[in-house]
Amino acid sequence: MNAALLQDDLTLTLDGQAISGWTDIRVTRGIERCPSDFSIGLTERYPGELDTIMIPPFSPCTVKLGNDLVMTGYIDRFIPSYSADQHSIQVIGRSKCADLVDCSAVCPTMQINNATVLKIAQILAERYGITVRSTADDLTVIPQCNINITESAYETIELYARYSGVLVYDQPDGSLLLAKVSTERSNGALKEGENVQAASVEYCGDQRYSTYEIALNSASQFSDMGSEEDFIIMAAPDINVPRYRNRIMVATGQAGLAVAQKRAAWESARRAGRSKIVRVKTDSWRAADGRLWEPNTIVSVSLPKLKLESAYFTIGEVTYARDSQNGTTASVTLMGSASYQPEPVQLMPLALEFSNDPGF
Repeated sequence: MNAALLQDDLTLTLDGQAISGWTDIRVTRGIERCPSDFSIGLTERYPGELDTIMIPPFSPCTVKLGNDLVMTGYIDRFIPSYSADQHSIQVIGRSKCADLVDCSAVCPTMQINNATVLKIAQILAERYGITVRSTADDLTVIPQCNINITESAYETIELYARYSGVLVYDQPDGSLLLAKVSTERSNGALKEGENVQAASVEYCGDQRYSTYEIALNSASQFSDMGSEEDFIIMAAPDINVPRYRNRIMVATGQAGLAVAQKRAAWESARRAGRSKIVRVKTDSWRAADGRLWEPNTIVSVSLPKLKLESAYFTIGEVTYARDSQNGTTASVTLMGSASYQPEPVQLMPLALEFSNDPGF
């Protein structure tokens, strides 16, 4: 490991003032969590050292690990404390995208027509000073997006993102990203006996089934009476479940046949992927090539003691940490790429669409 990388420190910058030397550090990023967040602390080394530090909530800030920007956002909480023999401060903050999660979805007409999820997200995020970009170039045009006044901006965006088959998570510069599950491979690897301090692999069978059946109603079910024949079943198997375990689920919303079939296949692939959850604590924030461990990248993992030979997994979440007991570590959660694919959903159709959908 490059000696310079061993000197990585977290720097919090507010109003042009950079503060480093934090004794307790936690920064967490992931592709299934929004926003990213941090909690950092500092204990004074001599009396009065921290007396002049005041970090007001709502202050804009950036967080860097070494020279790498990992978060742009705001301070949520500033907690100074003291005891008979100690004076310390704790600072808690989140990415700029926290406002999308906390605050309501608002646009002038509360309706957006003939737009992709990227355009919808850009309209909703603009009020909060957040930019949105997409690395997916095949986004579906959505005929009508109706804004629910009880939903947050993020809830609205996330619904249409699932419909469009993309993930939604924030970036180090505070922007929001719409992206497919990545196929990018990291140059680094997590290997037992080299850079792994602790690890576990959770092999799960209780949430897997031999057959997944998605039930939906045919058009006659909108009448007062119905029969068993009025239910349509779309199915997908998991051939690696050794005994008969059947799971029937009802399609959400007004799902058509195509969406029901995709949902059955998604249930099978996702549950199979999540039957092997790898958690690794490594001894550095960075891979051997000097790059930070990044969410939505594929990494080679080798843990022979845990019955896991070399295999590739997608990083879903990473927590960069440092404290006096454990030193500098990165805790990484990984699963198969199918585990992170968004759930197929059918949006509530417009009145005229009922007659055009072959699922009704």
